[in-house]
This record gives sequence, C-alpha cells and structure tokens, in this order.
Amino acid sequence: MKTIGLIGGMGWESSAEYYRLINKQMRERLGALHSAKILMYSVNHQEINELESRDRWPELLEMMIESSRKLEKGGADFILICCNLMHKIADQLQNAIHIPLIHIVDATSEEINAAGLTTVGLLGARAVMEGAFFKNKLEAAGLNVLTPDEGTKEFINDVVFNELAFGKIIEESKGRTLNIIKTLKENGAQGVILACTELPMLVMQEDSILPLFDTLMLHVKKAVSFALED
Repeated sequence: MKTIGLIGGMGWESSAEYYRLINKQMRERLGALHSAKILMYSVNHQEINELESRDRWPELLEMMIESSRKLEKGGADFILICCNLMHKIADQLQNAIHIPLIHIVDATSEEINAAGLTTVGLLGARAVMEGAFFKNKLEAAGLNVLTPDEGTKEFINDVVFNELAFGKIIEESKGRTLNIIKTLKENGAQGVILACTELPMLVMQEDSILPLFDTLMLHVKKAVSFALED
C-alpha cells in the first residue's frame, strides 16, 4: 500500500472528510481493520484565502511546493490537494516535485465519461467556474461544460466562502442551489459537477434532479485505487 500525502486546511472540514472517506473506502476494499497510510500537511486557510483574493498565485505556488516537499520528505508516495481551486497551479506544482500529483479534474472527468455523459454543469467558487484551468481540462476529456449566469455565479461564490467555509448550512441557500441545478438541466446539462469540496455538505444526490459528481469523493476514489496499485 502506498502512503497518501494530503495538503489540507482549505478548509479543514473538507480535509477531515478526505481523511474519513479515504479510510472508509480502504476498509471497504480490504476488509478487517485495514486503514490507509496517510500523511497530511494542513495549511492556514486564512493565509491562503488572502493570497487568492489578491491574485498572488506565485506565492501560493511556493506554499504548495513547500507543503508537498514536506510530505515527500515524510514518506508520501503521491499527493492530493484537498481543494478544487488550488488545482489552478497543479501543473506547475507537479513539475516542482518528484512524486505524482493526483489531479481532481482527471478523477472527475473519468467518472463522467464512464457514466456516458457529454454535457455537465459546473458549480464551485467563481474562480473555478470561470477559470480555464478547470474547464479546459474537462473539455480536453471530451465534455461540454455549462456554467450559470453572472448573478448565479456570485451567489454560489458567496455560499462557498461566506457560508460553507465556516461550516454553515443554510436551507435557503440549499433550495436556491437546487433550483440552479434545475436551470442547468433545462439548458442541457446531463449532470452537475460539485467543484468545491464543501458543496456536498449543502446538496446531496437524493435532493438533486440530476446526477451529481462530487469532486471530493471522486478524488478520494482515485487516490485509494492508486494507493493499492502494484
């Protein structure tokens, strides 16, 4: 079994969910008392958020490189960044380290393709919904990507950073998000990507009119499979 390195803390609630789900899936795969070999380096979310808000990505890259090298030195065989938005610098990070980085978009697009879907809605932080780094990678996998209008993007972004980042689950926001999913369906979406690791705390599959692709869960699934490969 390979040792999984996690860069967490963005925010810590979803990082804790990574830890829980990786171990849960490992036990389901191997049985008995099996659990995963995991190292986590948890960053300060406030520092990360301040740099993101000022678009200071070179500094964020240096922080991610430092975090990755600490995990690598500690014995991690590969790395996951427990945050969708931070994958904006995933390619540069991979070039700076010596162990594999499991990309959250690769894990997601593989699952969508396996489901036979061609058109998906994308919900997450504004920078994820608008950023070429996420959409281009999905399109390179043969997928058509739909995003909401400007006002809706602002609403989702506000929910992510001012509610979910603080662990707040507000029913009004949940209802509005489910209506957004309905609108995406009317516009041709066959499924919806929850491209924020906290969004699954707000909306679940049983609530949705469309299949939901939880990037956190799919990232975990790919990580467990990779950890168990020979």
